[in-house]
Amino acid sequence: MPGYDSSRSRLRLADRHVRVIARLAAGETPDPELFPSLGELQELGLVGEEGELSSLLRELVGALKTPVLNISVEITGEAGPVHHGVLVGAETVIAHEGWPGDEESEYIPIEPSTLVFELARMVRLRRGGEEQPAARRVESTMRALDGAFAVLAAPAGEAGDAGDAGEDRDTVRKAVTEAGTTGDMADALTELVLALNSYWRVTVAWDGQHDGGHAPMFRSLAVWDCGSRGYWIREQPEEPILPGQVTPDSPLHLVRSDAGEIWRRLTALIPEKEELGPR
Repeated sequence: MPGYDSSRSRLRLADRHVRVIARLAAGETPDPELFPSLGELQELGLVGEEGELSSLLRELVGALKTPVLNISVEITGEAGPVHHGVLVGAETVIAHEGWPGDEESEYIPIEPSTLVFELARMVRLRRGGEEQPAARRVESTMRALDGAFAVLAAPAGEAGDAGDAGEDRDTVRKAVTEAGTTGDMADALTELVLALNSYWRVTVAWDGQHDGGHAPMFRSLAVWDCGSRGYWIREQPEEPILPGQVTPDSPLHLVRSDAGEIWRRLTALIPEKEELGPR
């Protein structure tokens, strides 16, 4: 169910609630399948009987009506995928954060000057991970990665009944090797997969200019957070990844990085004013 905290201008909303608010803000009637969501917003008092929007929604509506940037933060960890992001409007900036297994996200206004700080916080960017890897670049294939993940996801007894870290390492390395990645690269990929805390992607999308007209533009950064083994930027598969584009034979290239470089790359995702389309 949706909710709000007026003391901090916080809203708890699912995507379906946001779609209702966006339709009403544009003077349109929500689609019939959104009527139950509309009813929940009305029951909470965020939407009136005639579709009027509460003042508590003013900042969110401002970001939805005059979007400048839409930033998506996709994180996959032990609990599964979680989606966060930021809506940047002409006058307001709204951050939203999800929670594993929950439909709703928390929406809260932030200061524009803190945008990169918020992105860094969402992906838990931190110092550390200074353990020196055997290789600073890992080149393999998606087939090898899928094989390693399949081993880790298999129920006990189906993946060799690994009982300790050494057996886990041997089993994962065997899967990587059987998929065609051998030698030092097999060792390096095995270590990264076993150390993986999460992998995440930040995508910034905006309405830019191309050949004198409006054109959708975006930039992305994909990173593996491998804990003590540091951050690894995923160069391949290269964004944007379209449905069906990545196959088992697609290359997997990972390059060692650090918190400072990740911060610089997050900052570089944000377009300059001259890159934005005319408003």
